[in-house]
Amino acid sequence: MAACGAFRPGETAGEHFTVALWNVQNLFDSQESESKYPQFLAEAGWTEEKYQARLTAISQVITQMAVMPLLQPGLPDLIGFVEVENTGVLIDLAQGGLSKNGFYWTAFTNIPGSAIGIGFISRFPITEMRAHSITIGGETAPRPVLEIRIEPLGAPLVFLLCHWKSKLGGEDATEALRRASARVVQRRLRELEEAEPETPVIVMGDLNENHDAFYRRGSSMLLSLLPDDPDAAALADPAPMEYLVLSAERPPRSNYFPEGIVPLYSPWLEELGEGSYHFRGGWESIDHFLLSQSLFNSRLWDYAGSELLNSTPFTRADGTPYEYNPRTGRGLSDHLPLLLFLSYSEGN
Repeated sequence: MAACGAFRPGETAGEHFTVALWNVQNLFDSQESESKYPQFLAEAGWTEEKYQARLTAISQVITQMAVMPLLQPGLPDLIGFVEVENTGVLIDLAQGGLSKNGFYWTAFTNIPGSAIGIGFISRFPITEMRAHSITIGGETAPRPVLEIRIEPLGAPLVFLLCHWKSKLGGEDATEALRRASARVVQRRLRELEEAEPETPVIVMGDLNENHDAFYRRGSSMLLSLLPDDPDAAALADPAPMEYLVLSAERPPRSNYFPEGIVPLYSPWLEELGEGSYHFRGGWESIDHFLLSQSLFNSRLWDYAGSELLNSTPFTRADGTPYEYNPRTGRGLSDHLPLLLFLSYSEGN
């Protein structure tokens, strides 16, 4: 299912554009449904009051993001949400506590009948939306890829929002579905590169794969995210390309992979902290912004930096994410938000 909405005309973009990414940990409304997780049913104590309180808390910290960033203070212009129940939840956020900030456009997608999906709220018009479903061996990935296009200052930006299969069931057993998702993203990257090579593309979302997973898992297995490394390239088939290649270079380059691969720059390789998700005593970098080459050519929109919001109110005193507890109504999310900063110039 996919849905797109708009409420009223927005403001004119300035010389900077900020994108936020946040897995908000199961943001459910108060309506009963068979697909809901048990802890968000009325019989478990989930109420309209708790839902509204959670919307308020999330809206308040998003508003606080206007003064949090060190690189480019200001409210995000576009926010990608992971783990939201439906398009109504996004509209409640946009029309509720964030209504004064101009988040008038929304986009959402999920697999029909699934508990959660992914979506955007935007302060600028969403001019195009697509949902790309993923199936391998008769099994469908839990979420599609949500593609949107916006054109602040008349210069297009394309975003591919993802929530790939979790490792629940085992890393190796679930890798095929993450690779299938990577294949869909890589195919779309190649299509966009061929049709409009100057249009920046940002892949973003909870990919449930660490940026350095290849090394963490012994440099011996083909994964959905691979470094630009000869050992990784030796495992990679030229077709189908079921992986994304991460580069630390600006612009991103592929030195070892087959011709036709679209490499992506990962801020985790140079700029960000230990991770955005804390699991079994260690940090994981599973939430990502991955950037195409055209964000590094000094034409129109350029990459200006990224930031991990790893302080209060998003963290506990020990620095780990302040996860949400539906029983007590306390906390925010078990993931930390990421910010991406773009700057605009007329270029060469």
